Amino acid sequence: MSIGNRIQTFEDVRELARGYLPWMVFDYIDGAAGEEVGERLNRETIRALRLQPRILNDVEHRDIRVKIFGQLVGMPFGICPMGMCNLSRPGADLMLARLAAKQGIPHGVSTAASTSLERINETAEGNAWFQLYFSGNQDASLELVKRAEAAGYKTLILTVDVPEVGHRPRELRRGFRAPFKIGPSQFADFTLHPRWSLSTLLNGAPELANFKGDHASFDRHASRAGADWSLLDRLRDAWKGNLVVKGVLDVDDASRVQAAGVDGIIVSSHGGRQLDSVPPPILALREIRDALGHMYPLFYDSGIRSGEDIVKAYAMGANYVFVGRALLFAMAADGEAGLARMVELMEKQVSITLAQMGLSRMSDIPALK
Repeated sequence: MSIGNRIQTFEDVRELARGYLPWMVFDYIDGAAGEEVGERLNRETIRALRLQPRILNDVEHRDIRVKIFGQLVGMPFGICPMGMCNLSRPGADLMLARLAAKQGIPHGVSTAASTSLERINETAEGNAWFQLYFSGNQDASLELVKRAEAAGYKTLILTVDVPEVGHRPRELRRGFRAPFKIGPSQFADFTLHPRWSLSTLLNGAPELANFKGDHASFDRHASRAGADWSLLDRLRDAWKGNLVVKGVLDVDDASRVQAAGVDGIIVSSHGGRQLDSVPPPILALREIRDALGHMYPLFYDSGIRSGEDIVKAYAMGANYVFVGRALLFAMAADGEAGLARMVELMEKQVSITLAQMGLSRMSDIPALK
């Protein structure tokens, strides 16, 4: 049986990735804040949402494409901004970029990417969205924005839910650091996972590629607690393209972001990696949609594991969905072939779910309350 046939669910790629990745890297990708109650609660809430089957509707011809900012994109889900993707598999950033180019979907490119923002957008054929972390210095942050503009990015994502990096016990116990600092436990971990270690040795350890040479350094654990609404105002003035704010879970915050002239919001709990007591973001999505009206662009990430989950997010008010861990684990499981298989699987699940609901288009999905 090929690896491809073994990939039928998120848990399949997660288990395959567990066997390939060092424990340190697996726990970095898989882990969440605190006791991981918040992430589990969101997953349980998504699972509990029910979709209504309908019968005898002609659904032979189904179209799962959607429009974002007036542009038709090839799939109803895109790629979350994720730091250090090349930890999952050498070249992972560019695998994702090629997927974005092929499907015409947004590829969120993290400030902490392991490939330069310029190369990723070139490979993605202009489909990349640059995600900005406030660095503690507004001027330094705006320099990254200028680089993104010069590289041809049309959409900027400001992530606002990391005033301090959340307490993530699993990665801390493993001694995870970016860049790597290898001690005795990490050496033993790498030795016990030789396929990953040899591949990484041959291709070079992942690095924070946007901060090489003359560019300012980046400290993943640095405080960003000094960011306030003035930063958003400066970014809105400086950035002429689409501006999206990521990490909003409160209705009042969402209303203020909308009033500030921001073009869209990503409702997200950072995959449960920031606050263990966070309310389920899938429920916040419905509250924010009801508050902001049906016309304002709302996107969603956190806890998406399948095509049915994607349809549920649309039913809760999303105009678009972003997927993260599933894609990292798929690449760890089987490289670019694993990524293609996982994407194909999720596309098929979306289409089948629409058929079961008697629907032909994503825009036909009825609201869940």
